[in-house]
Amino acid sequence: MSTVSSGGDAGSAGSAGSAGSAVGAGRTSEPHPSVTQGQVAWRRLVGFAAPLAGIVVFLLLWWASIAFLVPPKSFLARFAPDLTFAALVRLLGSGELWPHVAASFRRVLVGLAISVAVGFPLGLAAGSSRLFARMSGPIFQFIRMVSPLSWTPLAIILLGVGDAPVYFLIAIGATWPIVLNTAAGVTALDPRWITVGRSLGANRWEIARTIVWPSIRPHVLTGLRLAVGLAWIILVPAEMLGVDSGLGYFILDTRDRLAYADLMAAIIVIGLAGFLIDTVARRTFQERRRRTRAGAAPVSRTVPAPEPAGAVPAPVHQRAAQAGAGRVAEAR
Repeated sequence: MSTVSSGGDAGSAGSAGSAGSAVGAGRTSEPHPSVTQGQVAWRRLVGFAAPLAGIVVFLLLWWASIAFLVPPKSFLARFAPDLTFAALVRLLGSGELWPHVAASFRRVLVGLAISVAVGFPLGLAAGSSRLFARMSGPIFQFIRMVSPLSWTPLAIILLGVGDAPVYFLIAIGATWPIVLNTAAGVTALDPRWITVGRSLGANRWEIARTIVWPSIRPHVLTGLRLAVGLAWIILVPAEMLGVDSGLGYFILDTRDRLAYADLMAAIIVIGLAGFLIDTVARRTFQERRRRTRAGAAPVSRTVPAPEPAGAVPAPVHQRAAQAGAGRVAEAR
């Protein structure tokens, strides 16, 4: 009886295994929906052509509004697109505009460096200490709600004319995205990961490098990108006060010379430069995250054995310790 039963069980298991294999093979052989090469090429073409079409439509509307709605001898006729682009080619070809562009980029970089040097430590402190966050929160919100250009008279009185007030205005406007996003990243960090790192013998530098920074990095990079945009927006009006170079100064100079085609050309350069800065910042931060993921070594994870039915699941801290052990040990 036992032999027959064993044979029957084996036959049942074999038939079940064969059925399972057949089902698995059937599932594997089913064709998976995929995107064809023509669809991929069409999406790429649309992704490239749609922005280009929008630019063409904007230029046509600009030309039509000047050609059909503005009299030829009107003051607004000086802002026509043909005059503007002719002035743009002349300014770029003669090299007259490049020193102003270089001065503006230099001021933005210095202002952003000051913003990072001030905003990152403040964000870490605000996210780590509830007492510091409560004490500094009203002051930070008050300063953040004041327009950076409102500080212009005070900046000129304290720092004089020149580049220093421009650096101050850029820094006081671009610091807050870095502070708030860094604080949000530190607040969202699960403290149990730090406990796991300490229990495994990691020092402060290892905890900061392998636990804190990977957790807050997306928030910090988001704050940096917002700060870059704000810095470029603040720069142009800040350069209209007390400096003799830069795109903001060049706009005032063209206004005084009644060179309105040059003024419109400078506005186009400001918009293109801002678009380029934002694109480079976005691509740089995305590539950095991709390189980090691509360069990271594979993490060996132990799959826990299934718990028997009716068993009480492990405590949360124990599961967190099991999950974090491989991460910290590998980083060390």
